[in-house]
Amino acid sequence: MNRHLAKLVTVSAAVLLFAGAATAANWNTTGPTNMFGGPIYAGPPALAVTAALVKAGGGPEHFTIQKALVSMLGAKTVNAEVIKLTRQYGKKKVADWLNGFNFAVHDALQRVTAAGVKLPAAPKNLHGIKLAKTLVNAGTAENHVFWSGLLFDHALSHKVHNQVMVDIDAKYSAPYDMNMHAITNQAMYDVAHALGDKKVKLAPLH
Repeated sequence: MNRHLAKLVTVSAAVLLFAGAATAANWNTTGPTNMFGGPIYAGPPALAVTAALVKAGGGPEHFTIQKALVSMLGAKTVNAEVIKLTRQYGKKKVADWLNGFNFAVHDALQRVTAAGVKLPAAPKNLHGIKLAKTLVNAGTAENHVFWSGLLFDHALSHKVHNQVMVDIDAKYSAPYDMNMHAITNQAMYDVAHALGDKKVKLAPLH
């Protein structure tokens, strides 16, 4: 197998893990749920996709969700979405969402590193709209509802996701944490529809 084909297989496997795990996490009203709603994914994280997101956001030391979104969707689309969310939630809640997301990623990377886990290199062909669609799929349950908690489970593992939420609650508050999950639900729903995936539904928490 040549090097190009090997890399293609690696990226495809990572994307399929996100897609397959999202489908396998059968969401129902009686199954276990994340703290802020939606099904739990208890499998291994798709670290290649997580690495692609971190790279899109400026790398481990300089990551921001703003950079990641612009890298995936373009400045025009992101600016329009921020304006829309600001009208919907108010300036403070949107600022808290952005800052909280940034804290969550940096905190998660510290926890993963402390556990002896090293992110792989970001796949070269997983970026832009393809990465955005992969993330949407990772957070979409079998009933087509997007849940931020499901996305975080896939990206970090359910254990690390829960640890990061504890850290957010300690540094900020539980309502701050809930706001971050709620606006992520809304924003990723908006992203899905902007990319043409009209099957994705909006979570009750938004």
